[in-house]
Amino acid sequence: MLGKAEDKKSASKPADTDAGDPGLKLSIVVPVYNEELILKEAAEALLDRTRELGIPFELIFAENGSRDKTLSILAELQAKHPEIRYLSCGEPNYGLALKKGIQLATGEFVICEEIDLCDSAFHREAISKMKSGGAEMVIGSKLAKGSKDDRPLTRHAATIVINLMLRVMLGFKGTDTHGLKAFRRENLLSVVEACRVDRDLFASEFVIRAERMKRRIVEVPIDLQEKRKPSIHLLKRVPNVMKNMFKLFYIIRVKG
Repeated sequence: MLGKAEDKKSASKPADTDAGDPGLKLSIVVPVYNEELILKEAAEALLDRTRELGIPFELIFAENGSRDKTLSILAELQAKHPEIRYLSCGEPNYGLALKKGIQLATGEFVICEEIDLCDSAFHREAISKMKSGGAEMVIGSKLAKGSKDDRPLTRHAATIVINLMLRVMLGFKGTDTHGLKAFRRENLLSVVEACRVDRDLFASEFVIRAERMKRRIVEVPIDLQEKRKPSIHLLKRVPNVMKNMFKLFYIIRVKG
């Protein structure tokens, strides 16, 4: 389901910033699930910070199976802000929502965000590296040297374990696949279309396929602070993560 005004153009006004380039368009995709408590405030803050970049942009919320007022809040936000579009994939499926949001995006650059992060510093650095450094994809890594992860120890440990599994099972060479990432849409859309795993490991497949297809990937450290408890308990995610990990191994390592 798409929001009624999904074809509206951005009305943001250019500002005098380092990232400013009126000829470039940016798409920010944010998966959301049961986020009624922080959605409105986070969306308004993200809009304000993105307008400071001084480039036309769209903000796409990819809703996936929320049981609270998330969808009605998205409708209100879209009616109020011409930069906002939203879709609903109708089921609790982070990866599917993220993939559909990327496919809906129209910007030259796409940034995949998280509703509880909204890291404008990463946006600026990623755009700079893609514009002048030749990067096709920029990963905001929670494990790269110089990063700071203030989440609970269990969540930080889970990131380390998943990254280790990706390295051992799939030959991944980086330090992180989940969370903040930015990329040139024209260069990476075919990689997105090739992905076969959804839910928690779509983002991992996306990054690993990009790496295996020799896309130019750069990692940058990020400072990560938890602004609210995860919408899905960590232990409840384990069965799906393991199922999709072995599915991903079969797709990439066995089928090739």
